[in-house]
Amino acid sequence: MAASSSSVKPSDHSSPAEETEEETEFCRGFKDANAFVKHGLGAVVAATKASAALPAAGDEFDLYRSFPAFQQFCAAQGDRLLHGMSQIMQHHGCRSHMSDRNRLTGLEDRFDLVVDSNDAVLEKVGILLDEASGVSRTQQPVMPAGYQPPKIVVSSWNRRGENVEETFHLLHAKNIQRPQLKFKDKVDNSNTPFVSRIFIKPNAVKPLPSCECVKKPERPEDLDVPAALVDFIHQQRTKEHVDDMFSHPYQYELDHVVMPESLKCKPEVQMYKPLAESTCQFINTLDDLVALNEKLAKVSEFAVDLEHHSYRSFLGITCLMQISTREEDFLIDTLELRSEMYILNETFTDPAIMKVFHGADSDIEWLQKDFGLYVVNMFDTHHAARCLNLGRNSLDHLLKVYCSVNSDKRYQLADWRIRPLPDEMLKYAQADTHYLLYVYDRVRADLYDTGNSQPTLIQQVWAKSRDLSLKKYVKPIFTEDSYMELYRKQKKSFNMQQLAAFRLLYTWRDKLGREDDESTGYVLPNHMMMKIAEELPKEPQGIIACCNPTPALVRQQINELHQLLKQARETPLLKVCAQTNTRCYVSFVLEEEEEAAAPAHLTVAQQKAHSIMGSFENPFRMYLSSKDIHISKNAKYDPSSKIYEIRNRWKLQSVEQQQKEAQEKRQAKEQAKKAQGTDNTAEAKQAGQKRERAASDTSVADQSTKPAQKKQKKKNVQEPEVPEQDFKPFDYSQSNFKIFAGKSKESSQFDPNRQAHGPKQKVLTCFETTSIYGYRNICLV
Repeated sequence: MAASSSSVKPSDHSSPAEETEEETEFCRGFKDANAFVKHGLGAVVAATKASAALPAAGDEFDLYRSFPAFQQFCAAQGDRLLHGMSQIMQHHGCRSHMSDRNRLTGLEDRFDLVVDSNDAVLEKVGILLDEASGVSRTQQPVMPAGYQPPKIVVSSWNRRGENVEETFHLLHAKNIQRPQLKFKDKVDNSNTPFVSRIFIKPNAVKPLPSCECVKKPERPEDLDVPAALVDFIHQQRTKEHVDDMFSHPYQYELDHVVMPESLKCKPEVQMYKPLAESTCQFINTLDDLVALNEKLAKVSEFAVDLEHHSYRSFLGITCLMQISTREEDFLIDTLELRSEMYILNETFTDPAIMKVFHGADSDIEWLQKDFGLYVVNMFDTHHAARCLNLGRNSLDHLLKVYCSVNSDKRYQLADWRIRPLPDEMLKYAQADTHYLLYVYDRVRADLYDTGNSQPTLIQQVWAKSRDLSLKKYVKPIFTEDSYMELYRKQKKSFNMQQLAAFRLLYTWRDKLGREDDESTGYVLPNHMMMKIAEELPKEPQGIIACCNPTPALVRQQINELHQLLKQARETPLLKVCAQTNTRCYVSFVLEEEEEAAAPAHLTVAQQKAHSIMGSFENPFRMYLSSKDIHISKNAKYDPSSKIYEIRNRWKLQSVEQQQKEAQEKRQAKEQAKKAQGTDNTAEAKQAGQKRERAASDTSVADQSTKPAQKKQKKKNVQEPEVPEQDFKPFDYSQSNFKIFAGKSKESSQFDPNRQAHGPKQKVLTCFETTSIYGYRNICLV
């Protein structure tokens, strides 16, 4: 009856309250902001998929563009998009002249309008988000009641509402004294491999390698070794020591560790204390740390978690460690006890004590890097959640499923360098490990039940956790090709000037980050670095314009960055392949050429043989790209294309050069004719003298002199032969390219003799000093 009555109520006339709810909806057709955001996200995803399905630039797009219907459709959709963008810009009070059809500057003007509009819209969005989160830029920061600020201002606080009892949210930290300055051991940001900081190995089955073998050994058995083998033996021993120095110190122990017997049976779930009733001790002295190590040595398991900071440090620093037992919780100030944390190796490497982590991929590396701590016998609840197929593997999801606790992730990305830590951040850090042992019992029980009362799944999770303990920290090493990895991820195509700028900026950022112990994201974020390298601003103001907001170190080093970009612009203008970093030199021909391609009906082996035979005809093919280079014929005659502009500019600038070459040819022909005339007169005089001296032998002399005169004339007309020389590879860096514009197939193949002495071929020489040299040499992707 209750169900039936409830079903009848909606059919009645709506009450005034319901009418007001319908009238006060968030937007037309959307009840609240979440529905609007979901709809907008779906529209953006659909638009992205549709844009990816469009014909790609090149042959495919040119093919579709040849159809009038496709051109009309593109024009109609383009006008529709421009109209929609203009309306959005007008709504936000921006300039909206998107319908400008200027062929030369229209595209650049539209791009500038879009950039300006995006900046204005994003700025408004940021202001509205700050207001929605309770941030008022006009109010002064308010500190919580009872909080005693230190001498140095370490944080900014903002009150969310007018009610004093409401919680305070840490937004960001300002003016924090760098904790690196207090470290006893200076942070090692050198460009060298990471060396373990461990010098004492508790619970060792295999001891640490001794450091005596670093020096040249002097052993009795070495006295009988020949002198030529002494250095070789020393190198082999040193190599073994280096291998041990960079290996995992507990690799032998982890390879021989055995799963505890307690994991082979179904556990008894032990209830946890409420977070409010449990005690938490903050440890920041050496005596308290030693006492904690003694307590941990008496338990059979404990939970561990870390809080890390990576924005104001090149390699990152671990700021806090949370440890929880069945009875109490501990928070360790790792910034204060950084040099003494190695004491915990006694319990962290004890195979009889289980260490419970959640998502320890990064924690294992941070423990090695900052403290020289290693873990033996670990259980990762993240891998357990994956085996149970819980849908989500995060810690907050496990707490909600097993403990019915909604974890607060407000301080997940907070600046944990703040000292002293506020109470709310301490409670947040304590909650990360307080429930973890109870979750550890529950997931083991579920794994045991899921595995049909067999410890198979538990053993699988434990084996994955052991493999995770073998993970070694690897320091980022800078090499000459390090920038190419980031360049490939961006999926952009840079020419040689842009790539040179990107390489110089990447090197400058890495060097400055190591020296000042700042992260690369703080020195210069990736998207800003890509923007500067792409734009290549000529003035320092242009560099600042590419960064919004401008990083502090960029403003300080603006002159140095300006010199780096100036150096990059001096690089020859070429285009680089993003995958192989090869350079392909291509010459734009003035007239159409027919390319000698292998027939399509040939097999793969025959096509390879055809290309090999072609390499003998043109030895310079080996220096070009293996892929066929295609330039659209329509682009040569399209006034809006860059090729059309280069082609016309090239013709205008080459007229004078053609005239000079024609004049030189005429002068050479005239000189050859004059030389031929003088030779003929001299031969005639000599022939007359011979006839007068040998009158009796006229018949014989006539027969012998006529063939000789014919041969002599042919030799005078014929040009001197070119001596044969050994083939040498063509040096592109020290020679001028020649563009052969013949229409025949023979002109497309390079023949040194024919190109040098062919009388009917058009030869156009483009020197490196011309302004179009950069446009002509282009490397295709």
